[in-house]
Amino acid sequence: MSDEKQKHLENLSEIRSIMERSSSFLSLSGLGGIFAGIFALAGAGFAYWYIYIFNAFERKSFLIETSDLSIEMILVLFADAAIILLLALLFGFIFTYRNAKSNGLKVWSKTAKLLVINLFIPLITGGFFIIILLWHGAAFIIAGTTLIFYGLALINASKYTHKDVRWLGITEIVIGLIACIDIGYGLWYWALGFGIMHIIYGSVMYFKYERRNS
Repeated sequence: MSDEKQKHLENLSEIRSIMERSSSFLSLSGLGGIFAGIFALAGAGFAYWYIYIFNAFERKSFLIETSDLSIEMILVLFADAAIILLLALLFGFIFTYRNAKSNGLKVWSKTAKLLVINLFIPLITGGFFIIILLWHGAAFIIAGTTLIFYGLALINASKYTHKDVRWLGITEIVIGLIACIDIGYGLWYWALGFGIMHIIYGSVMYFKYERRNS
């Protein structure tokens, strides 16, 4: 009787595991998060060099008014951000693809599609909002705004993947709000939110899920 009960419990556990795997995208890679953080720190370092060393801005703080930025500087900074984003997405996809294959899961499943859709709705909205901020000359809160919308995107997508993503999203929102209050140090907060927090998050994810299964 006990053996039969144990068998039923094992079957139920297996069914539950299958349901969780089908309803959640569990192949997100911690290593991808670590690389995203490293790229973000590199991008922030380049932005600092370009603004305060190459262009010799006299301000000691990180306050940047739109009127102080030439079209060339805006394009260079946008290119910097775009390159960092593309590198982060590329390495994130590579490591996620590797995780999915090793676990016998599909990379582009229905759940993965829902995750991407829910992630990009706040991100695209935030992108348009940042353009509006630039149009109205409010560049000094752009760093905080990017962190807030990114945090909202993570929270929105977290119901389709590991719940740890939700906590990263909440952290990004808090850092973004502080950056909007503590005007003048947006680049520092940007590096903290997108750089250091991604490295911490990626390390936790790696040791919690990937290394355990490797």
